[in-house]
Amino acid sequence: MAAPRNAPLHVAFVPGVTPTKWERIWRERRPPGHIYLEPHTQAAALAALTAGEAHMALLRDVEADDEWHAIQLYRENPVVVAPRGSLVAGLDDLSLAELTELGDITVHPVDLIDSDGSDAIELVAANVGVAIMPQSVARALSRKDVVARPLRDAPDTSISLVWPVTGAHPLCNEFIGIVRGRTANSSR
Repeated sequence: MAAPRNAPLHVAFVPGVTPTKWERIWRERRPPGHIYLEPHTQAAALAALTAGEAHMALLRDVEADDEWHAIQLYRENPVVVAPRGSLVAGLDDLSLAELTELGDITVHPVDLIDSDGSDAIELVAANVGVAIMPQSVARALSRKDVVARPLRDAPDTSISLVWPVTGAHPLCNEFIGIVRGRTANSSR
């Protein structure tokens, strides 16, 4: 059953995504208190969507299927996060092959499904290897003791706005219009 039109719209978002611009535009167009933005891990955001606790979510690498609508909003470039005094920190950018050529460097897996990536940043800051992650996550988790360098040939990720195929909140279309850049006077 769909939510009533006056029910608040709950939007989950994953680490690195900053929906503040869209929230500001929403609040300019609608009365206060009608949208809630909630940070989640990818797994928690999908669980909230499935349970109906979130009406929409900004997720990584999700495509439309029989259960979800998905609009790809943008792509994220990968970076390698390294300790500030490392060889990687002295480079402007690098490739995966160049990273391997730097020697015996541990590349920590970054779990953006069940975590926000901060565990990997902690290991890097402790000078225990490097981590590869989307640039937005590295920026959100930035610290003075680590640097992020573009990784030219690693796969990028996408951010999509996702919502259920059936039982969508009646205000979903308004939020879609905002993230797509429609003005308040645009007709659809």
